[in-house]
Amino acid sequence: MLVTPSAPPTYRLGNEKLCRITTHAATKLLSLLERQGRLHGALRIAIIGGGCSGLQYKMDLVEGPVARDILIESQGVRIVIDPKSALFVSGSELDYSDDLQKGGFKVTNPNAVAHCSCGESFSA
Repeated sequence: MLVTPSAPPTYRLGNEKLCRITTHAATKLLSLLERQGRLHGALRIAIIGGGCSGLQYKMDLVEGPVARDILIESQGVRIVIDPKSALFVSGSELDYSDDLQKGGFKVTNPNAVAHCSCGESFSA
């Protein structure tokens, strides 16, 4: 039986101009990746339809990029973004806060023209 090696995924390399992570967010993400046993994993950021303002962020911890993704490294964390979502997040910054009421990951997105009052969705 002849086994042909599969081709490596075809992804592009990006830089922090597309999306960057603060040191607080990087520390939390590295901790989460370690807890899940994904030391070489990545944070996937995607934009999906939904929320009060029409668009919202979806974030997942994944093994790495897949075909067509853009791979960015920021503060020692790998970030993967699909090309469609990249149009909406260009220039964004991801931060993390331990605040009890409004804590968690927060995206500062210069492309967002409106936000809903709960801060969970935006329009561009």
